[in-house]
Amino acid sequence: MTLRRMDNVAIVVEDLDAAVAFFTELGLEVQDTARIEGLFADRTVGLDGVRSEIAMLRTPDGHARLELTRYLSPAASFDGSRNPPPNTLGLHRIMFAVDDIDDTLARLRAHGAELLGEVARYEDVYRLCYLRGPSGIIVALAEELR
Repeated sequence: MTLRRMDNVAIVVEDLDAAVAFFTELGLEVQDTARIEGLFADRTVGLDGVRSEIAMLRTPDGHARLELTRYLSPAASFDGSRNPPPNTLGLHRIMFAVDDIDDTLARLRAHGAELLGEVARYEDVYRLCYLRGPSGIIVALAEELR
């Protein structure tokens, strides 16, 4: 038996509407939204009394999906720095290829995005940057130089 595909990456957020606005501004498209609750949810995630709202977003090419989840019950927990540095163990960041990094940054700043460093050039191949988005999510952007 072989792996068929990676289906999605899920990120727990505090404000689902703000996170959806941020990632749709980036260029992802809302595929679906749902309320998730019931015994199947409890069994799947190993928590009791799960009630959550999700938004499933997809990249324009349809090859990748991002699930944004807001837990209503039990409340989302937090046990660390509000803004962990990029070298923190665990989920590091999510990266997107963009056509124009400067335009993308300008649009995302209107949604609270803050650069962690600066836009840097990697040889004659990419312009890259890390920024912090909603709920402290680290988002990397890469613009291929042609």
